[in-house]
Amino acid sequence: MGVKNYIYLIILLLGNSICWAQDSIPEVIYEKHTAFKETFPNRITARFFYVNTSNSLTVNDRNSNLFFNLNPNKQDRIGASVSFRSITFSYSFAPDFLAENKDNDDSKLFNLGFRTYFGKHWMQSFDVYQEKGFYIENNDVSVYLPLFKSFKIGGATSFIFNENFSFRAIVSQDEKQIKSAGSFIPRIIYYYNKINLKTEDGFSNSELDSYDIVFAPSYYYNFVPSKNLLLSTGVSAGLGLNHSKNKDKNHLEEDESLTSLVTELNFRGSITYDVSNIYMGIHYNYLILNHNTDRSSYVNDAIPFFQIFVGYRFKAPKKMVRKADVINDKIKFKK
Repeated sequence: MGVKNYIYLIILLLGNSICWAQDSIPEVIYEKHTAFKETFPNRITARFFYVNTSNSLTVNDRNSNLFFNLNPNKQDRIGASVSFRSITFSYSFAPDFLAENKDNDDSKLFNLGFRTYFGKHWMQSFDVYQEKGFYIENNDVSVYLPLFKSFKIGGATSFIFNENFSFRAIVSQDEKQIKSAGSFIPRIIYYYNKINLKTEDGFSNSELDSYDIVFAPSYYYNFVPSKNLLLSTGVSAGLGLNHSKNKDKNHLEEDESLTSLVTELNFRGSITYDVSNIYMGIHYNYLILNHNTDRSSYVNDAIPFFQIFVGYRFKAPKKMVRKADVINDKIKFKK
């Protein structure tokens, strides 16, 4: 066999190998459709957002009309989130150039969120709030206390009954609701909250540890008035237990612990416009937890959340998709 014949044979074998290799690679599916929703299993959903959120407390005296508000030095934040398949990460920070942040030299606000899904029905969320610098307000009196601190960590485990309803279309846009649907979503909510009430003169130096666990049935509805527009609303009302412990670090008063009922109310609304993998919208959410802290006072624990966002869905690299498939197969985790 001559040199030319060897060359032709090698080219033929290589060509057949390349074709076989290409045929053996499964086609990457970037969209799936049902009658009610469109999913994007192999797209990376990224978005940028502006958000205003905080964790405020109102302490009320049970024996009188006295009360005072603990409001953090509020901040406007910008950030980003990334979703791939069942996992969403988000992070935000407070830049000094935004007007609301001009007086934030002695205050801090940190918020981190995480959300994931298990199978067709389970959803898990996780949040961290850390704040430093509060205004204590009563009627027309307002005093800034830079050493007051608050730390809250917790989340919720939810079960989405209706498979045709897409919660992802509301919060992360890695799915799209194409036909109106609603769902009953029972949730278990749990939070740990630590508050340090310390003044610069040392007159007050106390610590409050608080634990909440609440069962909160909820209902959400996604209304699709047109192909690219989504209007969503939801509400939940829950009941559970709170355990609080007050500790006076100046040792002027005895430590006090109390277990009491806690109630939960949560309102959510959003508008999303979505076309050709580009999307934008507005979210609003308001969470209220009410409970006793000691025998003479109770607390309204409020977390308002407002967000404006814009984003895009990118095709994930094939290597990333194959690696994710291998991991999913090993842990039996559905896309």
